[in-house]
Amino acid sequence: GKNTTNARKIMAKIIDFINQFSFVPTVVVATYAAFVYKKLPPQLKIFTWFILLSGIIEATSRILWFNGKNNMPLLHIYVAAGFLCLSYFYRYLLKDFVNPKIIWMMQIVFTVFTIINSVFIQNVFTFNSYALTVESVILVIFSLTTYLLMMNDVVKKNHAKIRKSVDWLNSGVFIYYASSLLIFHFGNLITVLSPSALVDYTWVLHAIFSIVMYCCFFVGLWNRAKN
Repeated sequence: GKNTTNARKIMAKIIDFINQFSFVPTVVVATYAAFVYKKLPPQLKIFTWFILLSGIIEATSRILWFNGKNNMPLLHIYVAAGFLCLSYFYRYLLKDFVNPKIIWMMQIVFTVFTIINSVFIQNVFTFNSYALTVESVILVIFSLTTYLLMMNDVVKKNHAKIRKSVDWLNSGVFIYYASSLLIFHFGNLITVLSPSALVDYTWVLHAIFSIVMYCCFFVGLWNRAKN
């Protein structure tokens, strides 16, 4: 009926708006991170590398998209570089409880895997779902480990000054990568085999997860920078 048609039009406009402007929180938080960088302790400075990388990649990706260019190669770069930044943050954060060499080896293995995936398996002009899925699984494990360790009294004392910030940053990572895991895993199938409406709903959901993540990042940095 007419009401159903109007509802679909409204929903389509909402989806289009979210997809069009979901990059804004990324750029805003990246700008804020650059502004407060010097005020942050070493652990949080490492984390801002990921945020700044995200802002640069997102801005470049949008420019290419608006000019009708394939921006997928940037995603391949972002997955590898982003993982190195985040894993280095967790390596630094968890160094007293997890042997840094373990995470260092994971960084090497994952980097080699992403290169092999991009060169021989999933072309740089396609969605690199395999690398994204593996990255998501590892980062979810890191974030869950951090949650557990942050409940330890010794850890609470050692990280008292940055604990609140770490909680927000870690929550952002967990929410995004845990929620997006299935989307990443089935990304190519969703895009190729699903009706266009389902594809739109799926990627707007992903955009919402991203917005939530960067809101968590902003609160985490703001909590520390204001002190």
